[in-house]
Amino acid sequence: MKTGSCLCGGVAYELDEPLRDSIACHCSQCRKTSGHYWSATLVPVERFRITRDETLAWFRSSATARRGFCQRCGSSLFWEQDGSGAVSIGSGTLDGPTGLKTARHIHVEDKGDYYDLGPDLDPGSS
Repeated sequence: MKTGSCLCGGVAYELDEPLRDSIACHCSQCRKTSGHYWSATLVPVERFRITRDETLAWFRSSATARRGFCQRCGSSLFWEQDGSGAVSIGSGTLDGPTGLKTARHIHVEDKGDYYDLGPDLDPGSS
């Protein structure tokens, strides 16, 4: 079992392993909610439990997904696509060593112009 929380502790959760390795998303929505790109693991909803939700809020970020965040400290925590049966959890919100690796980068064509990913991933590199 892994645990995690927001910065202030108003939202906490537990996950039953195994966890999927992180996927880094560079789309504009993920960059705006996180302040950079969003890197997340994923678990089926039956292996995900919110253990403290006093400051949890959900924002419908598109017609097909919602994002969970802390209303007090602003931490971006969760992304859930309607009907998927799974929850993406910000890898940086996990407590302690995660054992995760970044498996891939998605939506790199939409990444910010202020950082490079290297020639193998960056669509602007030559």
